[in-house]
Order: sequence, then C-alpha cells, then structure tokens
Amino acid sequence: MRAILCDRFEGIGALRLGETAEPIPADDEILIDVHAASVSYMDYLMASGRYQMRPALPYAPGTDASGVVVAVGDKVDRFRPGDRVACGNWFGGFAERMVAKASKSVRIPDNVDFFVGSTVLHAYLTAWYALVERARLAPSETVLITGAAGGVGLACVEVARLIGGRVIAAVGSAGKAQAARDGGAEPVIDYSCEDVRERVKALTDGQGIDVGVDNIGGALFLTLARLMRWNGRLIPMGFVGGEIPSVPMNLPLLKNYSIVGVFAGAWMTNFPGESARAADKVMALVGEGALRPRVDRVLPLEQAPEAMRAVAERTVQGRMVLQVR
Repeated sequence: MRAILCDRFEGIGALRLGETAEPIPADDEILIDVHAASVSYMDYLMASGRYQMRPALPYAPGTDASGVVVAVGDKVDRFRPGDRVACGNWFGGFAERMVAKASKSVRIPDNVDFFVGSTVLHAYLTAWYALVERARLAPSETVLITGAAGGVGLACVEVARLIGGRVIAAVGSAGKAQAARDGGAEPVIDYSCEDVRERVKALTDGQGIDVGVDNIGGALFLTLARLMRWNGRLIPMGFVGGEIPSVPMNLPLLKNYSIVGVFAGAWMTNFPGESARAADKVMALVGEGALRPRVDRVLPLEQAPEAMRAVAERTVQGRMVLQVR
C-alpha cells in the first residue's frame, strides 16, 4: 500500500512516498481504509526524534485519520466493516490503511465529512480532557489559552466556550486573531507585540485567570504562572515554542493553585472506556454543530512534507489535512 514513510529521525527531509506492508489488526483493533489524515505537531516531533516515543524505522507518521472500517479484531464488538470512523494511534495515519484500538476510534456522524472527522480525536479529545476532566472548568470562570489558533488551541477555545467560560485567547501574530475569534474567544491578545501580563491584568481588573492552558512553553508559561487566581489550575499542554519551562514553586504555593498535567494519549491508553465515552460525546457535538473543527488546507498524501513544514513553522490555523483516497 502507498504510505508516507520516515526512514530516519531527521524531520521533514526524511519523509518519502513509498510502499509498505498492509497492517494486520490485533484482537482489540480495527483496520480502516484511510480517506483523510490530519497533521499534528506531534507528528513533526516524532519524525524529528524529539518525541518520547520512537517507532521502529521505517514507519508511517500520522496520529489521526478517518475512513471506512474494512476488518475488525476478534474482540471488537463496537464496530463492523462499512462503518465510517475516526481513529487515533501513535503513528500510521499517513497511509492507505491504518490500524487502531477500537477504544481509540469513534463513529463519524453522516453529516461530518472525512476531512473534518480526521481532525477531531487528537485536538478535541485533548481539549475535552484538559478542560472538562482535569481543570473542571466551570461556567463564568476565566480561561486563558495560548497558541489559540492552532489545532489543539482552537479546540480548547471552542470547548471552553461551550462550557460557558470567559475565553481569552493568546496568539502569535495579528493574522491568527480572527481564527480565535471565530472559535468564540473574546478578547484576543497578540503576544508578538502585546504584554500578556499587563493586558490580562487590565481585562480581569487585576484578578487574573482561573484556568491557564499553555501550548507554547518557555517564558509565556511563566507569564501564566504569575497570572493565576486563588485555587486556579495551570495546564502545561505543549511546548511548540521549543523551551520546556521550570516554575518557581513559590508561585503556586502563594496562590494555592494547581499545576495540572494533561497527556491525553496516556489517558486513552490507561482509561479506554472513559476516553471512548468522551470521544463519542465530542464527535456527537461536532455532528450537532456545537463544535466546529477548522480545516486550514487539504493537500494530497504526497504533499505530507509540505503539510508538516507548515505545522512546524506554526503557520496553520486549525488543522492541515491530507487526502489519502
């Protein structure tokens, strides 16, 4: 079958279109004909050798895909051949066929196309886990989301808005502000030219934020650490800025706030029933139009390196998607 293959952990330059063996589903897995696959920053990190997991080489990147079930394992009773599904795995999505755990798969509503369906699990389930399960965001609480125009960032904006939180978005350029507003954020801070700390203090009458969701890392995370309210929850979600921060622990001590880790992939592995129910809920909300994933561009499978480069350079608003079939 055709696939984008990574031959060495050297990033985008190590990707090529080639042929590889079709995967075989285990007892608890499904096999799908991939129609679309979304491209995430995690895909870029893994291909660059900078993720905590290193698959055996060569491998096909791709955490999220959508398509049609063609076979199921002996222990799978949630799906059958012909079902339209989205599914997630650590890799394997940039190929004509992909396997995934049944617990990491979800049916796509009839009114949701494969392009949109492929963007849901990684981004929106991460946002749901972060804000609903981990932060316990309550209506009327103020949440600040950095990297708010990216795939996970926009998903967090939409989930926070759906809960009823007051959503402040922080983006890295003026050109990304409208995407955050379209998702439901107001106001939007451009941290390339605005002082985030002073702007948030002005917006909150000096009170700060209840929940901080940071996708960037580095100095921006430390800014959020100084903006937390009493009993707040600060969530490190990712480090696309390239720097993993350290936190002066007197900050959470003095404000009695929590630093709450979010690793949705491990949650899905360790709590498959709970995460599968959440995935069903999230996909239903997409089908109802309550959540509206943003597809930046659709490119053919062979342009996966270009799609990954756009993600790495942080020029994407929402998700890049590859059309496989």
